[in-house]
Amino acid sequence: MSLFKDMLKDSESLIIDEIALDFDYVPKIIKHRENEQQYIATCIKPLLQERNGKNLFIFGSPGIGKTLAIKHILRDMENETDSVIPIYINCWKTDTNYKIVNEICKQINYKFVLNKKTDELIRDVCSIINKKSAVIIFDEVDKLAEQGIIYSLLEDIYKKTMILVTNNKNFLSDIDPRIKSRLIPELLEFKPYNKEETKSILIDRRDHAFVKDIWDEDSFNMIVDKAFELNDIRGGLYLMKEAAVIAENNSSRTIKKEFIENAVKKLVDFKSNDNSFDEKEKIIIELVKNNSGKKLKELHELFINSGTEIPYRTFFDKIKKLEKNGFISTKELEGAGKSTIVSYNKKLDEF
Repeated sequence: MSLFKDMLKDSESLIIDEIALDFDYVPKIIKHRENEQQYIATCIKPLLQERNGKNLFIFGSPGIGKTLAIKHILRDMENETDSVIPIYINCWKTDTNYKIVNEICKQINYKFVLNKKTDELIRDVCSIINKKSAVIIFDEVDKLAEQGIIYSLLEDIYKKTMILVTNNKNFLSDIDPRIKSRLIPELLEFKPYNKEETKSILIDRRDHAFVKDIWDEDSFNMIVDKAFELNDIRGGLYLMKEAAVIAENNSSRTIKKEFIENAVKKLVDFKSNDNSFDEKEKIIIELVKNNSGKKLKELHELFINSGTEIPYRTFFDKIKKLEKNGFISTKELEGAGKSTIVSYNKKLDEF
């Protein structure tokens, strides 16, 4: 037997379609989100009948298919009709009234923007959209620095479905009351995938992305277990790609358990750079890191003293989110009154 049979050549790769491992890749079929997609489509359907649609508030933890389902529906809608204008805003990248209205101008191909103020552009785009109707998506809506344009679009566009998407289920309680009174949304929660659903989705991506027979069942199940533990399909995609890269660097034609274990160690960096964390949450991580063991109320006071206003309830929600993602841990202390101790969880490279 040749000693080089199982070694990968320089010109070979284990990955045949890297796009299938991308977080933004939209497959032809979105598995295990049929009910949610049907609900969204029902809210949009009146627009196809030249009536006003229903607004929708979608929430759920990161990496469980919210954005994917919406993009899939928009694609189907564009294939069905050109009477409804699809508008998709990623509020991580586009977070002010001016940036948003300029992005809408690009999406509706309106070019007369030079030297125009925000209010003028809003009037222009509403006038154009009102010739038809629109589905307007604000994804990661809790990252908006300004909410004024939501109010303007709700007021000035006649026939629309506005969909707000967020990881933060309490976002509606913090929204401007004037917006809330006009939005009156349907509520739709995306719940985490169960383990079988997680495995099914990752198998589909695996079969599209990789050369056949490079994964044995035990190795692949390690990926599935970790993705299910994280409640995040993106974590599984990251691990598959990273494990394959490590295998290629070792000239291996198969993906071994040791490669996956090394990929898991790098998962800390993936989570640290995850777009699901906003600037305030990153500040909180550093705050807890430098004040590990303090009470929750003390940390809230320190946060406010640093110059950033944030309601206690919102601060508490962000603490719970960071705890769920493994960055911090909390412990309830019994006594004269309940108090919560917050501790920083060291990363692997900090030990």
